[in-house]
Amino acid sequence: MSEQSAMTSFVRTITVARGVFAPGHLGELTQYLPFELVDDVLARSRAVQGRLRLLPSRVGVYFVLALAVFPAVGYLGVWGKLVAGLGPLAPVRPCEKALRDLRRRIGAAPLQMLFETVAGPIAQPRTPGVCYRKWRTVAFDGCSSLRAPDQPRVRAWLGKILNAGYGPEGYPHLRLMALCETGTRGLLGAVFGPTSKGETHYARRLLPLLNATMLVLADRAFAGNDFLIDTADTGAQLLVRLNSRRRPTVFTALPDGSFLTRFQDRTFRIINVDITATCDDGTRISDHYMLITTLLDHSTDPAERLARLYHERWEVESAFLALRHTLLTGRVLRSCDACGLEQELWAWLTVHQVLRRAMCDAAESRPGTDPDRASFTIALQAAADQIVDACGITGDDSDGGGIARAVLAGLLPARRPRISARKVKCPMSRYGTTQNETRPLSSHSFNRLDITVLAATEQPTALPPSPANTDRRSHVFRLLAAADPGQDWTPRQIADALKIDHIRSLSAQMGQWITQKFLIRSGHGRYRLHPQWVKTPQPPAGSRDSTATIPA
Repeated sequence: MSEQSAMTSFVRTITVARGVFAPGHLGELTQYLPFELVDDVLARSRAVQGRLRLLPSRVGVYFVLALAVFPAVGYLGVWGKLVAGLGPLAPVRPCEKALRDLRRRIGAAPLQMLFETVAGPIAQPRTPGVCYRKWRTVAFDGCSSLRAPDQPRVRAWLGKILNAGYGPEGYPHLRLMALCETGTRGLLGAVFGPTSKGETHYARRLLPLLNATMLVLADRAFAGNDFLIDTADTGAQLLVRLNSRRRPTVFTALPDGSFLTRFQDRTFRIINVDITATCDDGTRISDHYMLITTLLDHSTDPAERLARLYHERWEVESAFLALRHTLLTGRVLRSCDACGLEQELWAWLTVHQVLRRAMCDAAESRPGTDPDRASFTIALQAAADQIVDACGITGDDSDGGGIARAVLAGLLPARRPRISARKVKCPMSRYGTTQNETRPLSSHSFNRLDITVLAATEQPTALPPSPANTDRRSHVFRLLAAADPGQDWTPRQIADALKIDHIRSLSAQMGQWITQKFLIRSGHGRYRLHPQWVKTPQPPAGSRDSTATIPA
């Protein structure tokens, strides 16, 4: 007998739940969603079955989670994958209506509780790329490209987006708002709903998840004064990009070029930087960023270092890429009513979170490995294989640890520095045309990144005329701050001192500045600088924090 035709055999032992509960598993991911946890959320949501029959509620929860792992497979196909590795333990095959009724019986509450239980920070503080100094970096962002079936019950909840000149979108869209840990792309929390409500409306519901151990990164959509104040009130630090048209008043210029300002009795720091990337082909691409932060000490947090840190905000976009395109494969959601969509989305977010936990555990098992190098696609494929084989359910199987082995065997190389323009691929989108875009549409590697911090304008001793100056508030501030703090001013006196011709527009602006706590009305037609602006705040003492052991 030749060696090529020789045969061998082996015996594999698997451990599953007993009886009708056997199909209730998620392969190796069951270790992150154990039976006891699922039973607890079912009991708390009062979704436990009244009678124990062929399809218990626990099996239903794992079935809904498996639907998120296999979005391209129908109900019976997903059921077949759950029982494929059970052999003689596989129960009688149910019909599609029985599985549909099982989903309805469970509802969305157990899946929401399950996600809220597993959501949260994943990595240890000393894991590479997770923290800036002593703060864990997290980011807010929203995704409004999730499509739901075009059914009456769905449209009644979500409506449709109207594109100017094109009419309504073909599918109703959901807005998903997530708070993401940038180092691992794990989710600390998520909410969703109709796109008729803005991103900050949903983001406010996630503010209770912030605490003093976090540094929040966000883009210009979250730069409103009220939202900045509410975020800072949680105790978390923040680093947010401002619209370049804003003109914060300079309180105190700092040595690194940044300056201090105030919003509603709170001091913030403003950083203006010009960023220039030199591509491999010699092309130079520049942009201007204005950042606001609660990190006020320029000695421990230099402006250039914070400008480089802001790039971490884009990790939340990678999380949405994994959710929208890798896990959901860009498909329309299954469910045709609001309750089913909520259940499906909570299951989808839960699967994403436990996959991120498995990837982070694999990366941390090899010291010094950045979780960014773990491939979400590889982890998802390995988890799907474990579901079909019913392996690693309790961690006692000989084949346990398949996800970690696959992730470590396929670690991605260190990320290349690249630049490209954000591009809307839908030709009918109202955002489809990008004007004045200087960045390349395709990805380009760059070999040099120059960051120039623009110095704040020092308070001049003589005030120049400003009849059409867009930064009129700064001129008014310098005028009033240089005078007696208790002096009252009329719009005419301010206009004469600053040589402003349009006194009516100045009066209207001064009325707005009262609501912004920049001025107070001391009498009829008389104004005074608000007390919070009378004493110029000083930069913090330049002592470096002894706990700042983790580099950016």
